[in-house]
Amino acid sequence: MRCEVGSADLIAELEPMIDDPLVRLVSVMDHAPGQRQYADLTAYKLWYETRYKMGEEELAALMERQIAASRKNGERQRRAVVDMCRKRRLPLASHDDATPEHVEQAAGEGGVIAEFPTTEEAARAAHAKGLRVLMGAPNVVQGGSHSGNVSALELAEKGLLDILSSDYIPSSLLQAAFALHFGTVRMSLPEAVATVSAMPAQAAGLSDRGEIAPGKRADIIRVRCKDSLPLVHEAWRGGDRVF
Repeated sequence: MRCEVGSADLIAELEPMIDDPLVRLVSVMDHAPGQRQYADLTAYKLWYETRYKMGEEELAALMERQIAASRKNGERQRRAVVDMCRKRRLPLASHDDATPEHVEQAAGEGGVIAEFPTTEEAARAAHAKGLRVLMGAPNVVQGGSHSGNVSALELAEKGLLDILSSDYIPSSLLQAAFALHFGTVRMSLPEAVATVSAMPAQAAGLSDRGEIAPGKRADIIRVRCKDSLPLVHEAWRGGDRVF
């Protein structure tokens, strides 16, 4: 569950779903301009202008609404979400941490994943506090963040990357893992593959998957590389071949 803490409807929408067995991980986030992912307002404006074709007045009104909602609801609703997760022992991720103070808050809340830290400083602080650092696979494939924040490759080179997520391009997940091995980082292949298998499973408490071992789910793909680009040739789900 992705929880935008500034949203006025967050708790009302979350409460009916939080006990669903499909909910295995919760992320708290605040995308209000001027902080975290959008500390650089230039990047924020460019994103909304190009993606949503917003004019200057419309964008200014949106920014004003988002900032006001964050100030009114953000901290109160974040505390409420954290409390709901603690009671249910649900793993918690903190989204777009930019400073050591953000990480300190996430660690105090019992967070286990630093999801898309926007700076190297925040990523280092997360590791120091025992949080797994998660970055987007598209960041690796494209060689940088679309928001102008820290590069996932840069974090990987400094030993600060633990997990990759598919983010907004699902097919990038496999490609990014192999890019960590064949590209400039030169991560070992087992380490690179672990960023999309064992490491995320461990962080989310999914003990039935993430590695090829007795008793695990046996969700497996067989891959061949052509010019360092991975191509899926076979796939198994629960031990049954499906492709």
